[in-house]
Amino acid sequence: MADVVELCADLIRFDTTNRGNNDANPERPAAEYVAAFLDGLGIPSRILEAAPGRASVIARVPGTDPSLPALLVQGHLDVVPADAADWSVPPFDGEVRDGYLWGRGATDMKDFVAMVLAALAGGVRPRRELVLAFVADEEDRGDWGAHWLVAHHPELFEGCAAAISESGGYTYHVPAADGRDVHLYPVGTAERGTAHLRLTARGRAGHGSRPNDENAVVRLVGALHRISAHRWPVSLTPAVRAFLERTGAALGVPVDLSSSDGVDAAVAALGPAGALVVPTVRTSTTPTMLDAGYKVNVIPSTASAQVDVRVLPGTEESLFAVLDELLGEGVTREFVAHQPPVQAPVDSPWFDAMASALRAEDPEAVVVPYCLGGGTDAKAFAQLGIDCYGFAPLWLPKGFPYRAMAHGVDERVPVDGLHFGTRVLARFLADC
Repeated sequence: MADVVELCADLIRFDTTNRGNNDANPERPAAEYVAAFLDGLGIPSRILEAAPGRASVIARVPGTDPSLPALLVQGHLDVVPADAADWSVPPFDGEVRDGYLWGRGATDMKDFVAMVLAALAGGVRPRRELVLAFVADEEDRGDWGAHWLVAHHPELFEGCAAAISESGGYTYHVPAADGRDVHLYPVGTAERGTAHLRLTARGRAGHGSRPNDENAVVRLVGALHRISAHRWPVSLTPAVRAFLERTGAALGVPVDLSSSDGVDAAVAALGPAGALVVPTVRTSTTPTMLDAGYKVNVIPSTASAQVDVRVLPGTEESLFAVLDELLGEGVTREFVAHQPPVQAPVDSPWFDAMASALRAEDPEAVVVPYCLGGGTDAKAFAQLGIDCYGFAPLWLPKGFPYRAMAHGVDERVPVDGLHFGTRVLARFLADC
């Protein structure tokens, strides 16, 4: 039987660094490794390239009940950059040390790819057909991966009703009101949308020494101040409401969701668990880039900025209406990138099967839905009407800084966690 730790280590050793804007080490070698492994299991696969070297692997695994809709199991093969000088171990060596497998991609997300492969190698017989998609370019915009596949090869995902992928199903240790260590397992059922905006202020150019009430820089700074100072209202999506209610019940903490103040108080009362939901009770609009002027004594005719906007499901129309009012005179906006929010049903047979698989391996598991503050390739596959869930199960020890691992220095995953996740995935794939 294939060892999940060895599989993950092998995948880490492929340096598939994605620096963005199609500046990336090719995913092709990792894709060929995955395809060869699947072929060895008798699972035929295809490698598709959106651009030279930017490769994704697609395969179908028959289910025992062909009347059921298919499940998409999707993950990405690329990783963000890692500066070896900052790390305790070489980031692409796949080294096992102190009970952990170290390396870039250990938790984001070559661990999931390895666990899926190990579960299949262990002989799991899925009830329903599985569509496997291990893709390129998630760490940028997906233009050479998931979004390209959805745009150019939607037929590959025909029949898929739901999908599982990263960002959910991991152990989150939280102290209860009575001192118990609660094993919380958040499962992603929604994601905030991404709207990267470019603001452009226009005015009258002139000499820096002279009064100018049409200064583009001043107009831009005013708009950014109004945007950053604006307090967006609480908007409880089904995932966030269920998270607050169910987590509060598990921890013995009463929650009052009848007002914005009540929601804020509930988030604070949940302690460490509240950190999971802080970014998703409101929309966020964060200025991140500025560009204006070319000489200190010249007032430019234009000034620009970029703003990272994260949109909760169901709030886009109202958000942009308010944002347009905040821009003020002489300032316009345009999308640099725009991917709408996505959400899947909180109460569904899919979620129930995930919870059941987790509880079978950890009887103390408290499984709750949550909304991701960022984004994944779910935004691509949701366009096909697929309900996307964040479910990449891992057992994590108490105190392990999991949320600092993805994109962080010294990324690592517990060896025991990989074995746990493989068992959970095998149960889920066999029973869902």
